[in-house]
Amino acid sequence: MTSLPPEKIAALRQLVHSHVSKAGVQEQIRDCLTSVSEGDRSGLDEGALLAALEKCGLVDHVMNTLDLSGLSQGSEVTETRGGGAIVEDQCVGGVEEPPKPHPLHKRCLLLKVTGGRAFIEHLTDNPCSDCQPTFTLHVHFQNQRFHSKSIPCSCDPTINEAFLLELSSQSTHSLSYTEALSLGNPIHLVLTRTLSNSSTETVGTSRVEWRSVLTERSGSTLTSVELTGVGSQASIPAGIIDIKLELLPRSKDQVIHSDMLKAQLGIEKQRKDERDRLFLIYTKQWWREYLEIRASHSQRLVKIFARDESGGSHLVCTYIHPLRAGRLLDSPRHAARFVSLFPFEKTSSVGNEGACAQVWTTHHTLLTQRKGCIEDHCVLLCSLLLGFGLDAYVCVGSKVKGVGHTWVMTLSYDGSVTFWESITGQRYSHAIFDQSTHAGRAHPPPAHPYRTIGCIFNHKSFLANTQSTDSLLTVSFQLDNEALWKHMSHQAIRSVTSLQCSGSIPPLLPSGVDHGLASHQLETQLRALTVQHRRDLCLSTVWDDDLCYLLSPALASYEMERCLGVGGISNEEFQDSIRNIVPDGHSFKGFPLQLLHRDPHRAFAICLRSPVCAEVVGCQGDSVRLALRVRVFPYPEDRCAVWIMFAVKYQSIL
Repeated sequence: MTSLPPEKIAALRQLVHSHVSKAGVQEQIRDCLTSVSEGDRSGLDEGALLAALEKCGLVDHVMNTLDLSGLSQGSEVTETRGGGAIVEDQCVGGVEEPPKPHPLHKRCLLLKVTGGRAFIEHLTDNPCSDCQPTFTLHVHFQNQRFHSKSIPCSCDPTINEAFLLELSSQSTHSLSYTEALSLGNPIHLVLTRTLSNSSTETVGTSRVEWRSVLTERSGSTLTSVELTGVGSQASIPAGIIDIKLELLPRSKDQVIHSDMLKAQLGIEKQRKDERDRLFLIYTKQWWREYLEIRASHSQRLVKIFARDESGGSHLVCTYIHPLRAGRLLDSPRHAARFVSLFPFEKTSSVGNEGACAQVWTTHHTLLTQRKGCIEDHCVLLCSLLLGFGLDAYVCVGSKVKGVGHTWVMTLSYDGSVTFWESITGQRYSHAIFDQSTHAGRAHPPPAHPYRTIGCIFNHKSFLANTQSTDSLLTVSFQLDNEALWKHMSHQAIRSVTSLQCSGSIPPLLPSGVDHGLASHQLETQLRALTVQHRRDLCLSTVWDDDLCYLLSPALASYEMERCLGVGGISNEEFQDSIRNIVPDGHSFKGFPLQLLHRDPHRAFAICLRSPVCAEVVGCQGDSVRLALRVRVFPYPEDRCAVWIMFAVKYQSIL
């Protein structure tokens, strides 16, 4: 064994001391020693005290959470942690947060990822390339979410991470092995690939059954997890992740026999299969009854089942869970704005697979890949609105020209109806045309783009439209009237949605974007591109920093209008400031643009495609002074609303 030099021994002592000095760890040590000595510590020597701490799992915890890489590399030793995930070089989410004491008074599961292999699709990747795409591993267990640091994509990626998972954050005591055996929530792993243009795509997913570790006397087990592709490639292996599972604190006296685990898994599978079988029988009967009401019902857009990214078919109600954003979102309208910041992307497939390729992504996968189809947006928005206490439903119907579409609806206490477009965040008040009171009058044009509706659903209800017409002009939303809406049994829905434990809903993570720094960086890059563009046009560039600053209130007003639907805030003050800074005989032009990314080259190309912006950037005349302001508005999950405004004041030569 090689001895360490004195300075590194001192660094190690300082690291251990700083860790043990944390309030949470001190309380755990005190509770552990108190329970052993029963209030009388004089009867215990140093060896007995150390043995007690080791039995409680505190020694293993300290050793597992110390980052000793700095000792071997000659650098400063640091301990970094983010949200319970133990990493080596950086905090999870890219934001340094105060370290949180690990709840070792509870039963925890230490998930160590020791490597990856057989990602054949990346066999030819060059790990030395500057534009090399990167892998990120995301972990979801119960109501806990973590992710690894980014590593270069390769056939055999070097993934070395550890995550500490509470077996039950709802419990106030340490679960016994028998209690842990009843926890059926798997560990959901999602591997994403981030490309050079910052776009993210899902490489593979897997649900890990972790309870085999309960049968090991050593308290740990090694296993290999096969990740499978998503969508149309759900049955194709994407690669293998090697992991180690370890229980903390260890308890050799509570080991579960392998036969007991096998019996538990068998019972769970049998119950699930029986519920699915009975629900399928019920659904077929329900559908036959719906078609018997009116023959034209077979042409209505009624969506009962949908496939997830792993290829499994589920009732659409199971995709929705009331989701609370904590302090990350202030209102339902902020939630709609947040959802609209996820880029819209249709489900990709190999070949022309049509409707068979449609995939409804589960919450965790959607949050990790940060983009989705229209149904993904609607499910997330409906879940957030339910979390805010609204009576929200996902609607399936059509838009103008009969194009199928999905959107979200909320019903107020007085019966008024509001439609929410999940892609844009827009809200529409729906006015119902009552034929009995407006006989002989023409239908007024609707204020929204939706034309027909076939069904609505949320996490508790599924209702199909049984009215004589599915046109939204005359459809009644008296949902309690079973002559107008055919209800699916709440008990039947609960039988399949109960399999989705409420504690397994993935929480939203706070933004790790420094909006001030991000705004400054993008503005600096766009300035350089503007100077180069004008140089190519044989034009000089002079910036007016005072005018640049005065553009900020306008961008803040634009974002507030998109978020809250209230326009014109600070508009009078902005106009007064512009009049004061633009001299007599000069003109002012401005062009605002909103984006969902922070790529300067893409942003500048989009700006130049607009004739108005191209005219501003390429302005010619006397005393031309350009202005540019960028504002990045952060939202959870590192979503950002990026506002850019080019402006110019000049004296026309005409």
